[in-house]
Amino acid sequence: MFTGLVEETGHLRSLERMSLERSGETTRIAFDASVVVEGAAVGDSIAVNGCCLTVVALGEGWWAADAVDETLSRTNLGSLAPGDPVNLERPVRLEDHLGGHLVQGHVDGVGTVVSPPPDLRVRVPAELLRYLVPKGSVAVDGVSLTVVGVFDDGFSVALIPHTIAATNFADRKAGDPVNLEVDVVAKYVERLLAAGAATPYQEISS
Repeated sequence: MFTGLVEETGHLRSLERMSLERSGETTRIAFDASVVVEGAAVGDSIAVNGCCLTVVALGEGWWAADAVDETLSRTNLGSLAPGDPVNLERPVRLEDHLGGHLVQGHVDGVGTVVSPPPDLRVRVPAELLRYLVPKGSVAVDGVSLTVVGVFDDGFSVALIPHTIAATNFADRKAGDPVNLEVDVVAKYVERLLAAGAATPYQEISS
């Protein structure tokens, strides 16, 4: 579980296609980083542009994860090139402040930047629109943001200078793909309401 508060902007070091004996082909992705590798160990989780990945190797100033084709196709990680900036965050601990919102690190879809920051507008897959409401929460490339406006094809957010400077949003331009995770609470509410509508009400008698 994450908060959507980026700890540092790292950079893609390399992508290498690998064939593993037990798990088949995968892509080893390495990142340059300094903050998130402090105290990290193999098996830990780190969110990269909002996508939760498992540390499989690390050293001084870098770490690596394996990504299957499913992950690459459902996120913007597959479109990264060496040197590209990425948003990095370690999982939230019980003693940490929840300054953003609950972010699972499970990307729901990939949107497209229509207008770059500070007035960021993103086009989203149609199936995600129902989870977006003004003043609601959404994670864009792993950054917890508050929705300003909702449109027929997407939404807008307003970014303060600190957020732009502390994330990869400074490099975002029209046409760029961004990872999206909608508020998990909205998805649970939808599921519960659907289950309630399908189940006839029965009065409980003592």
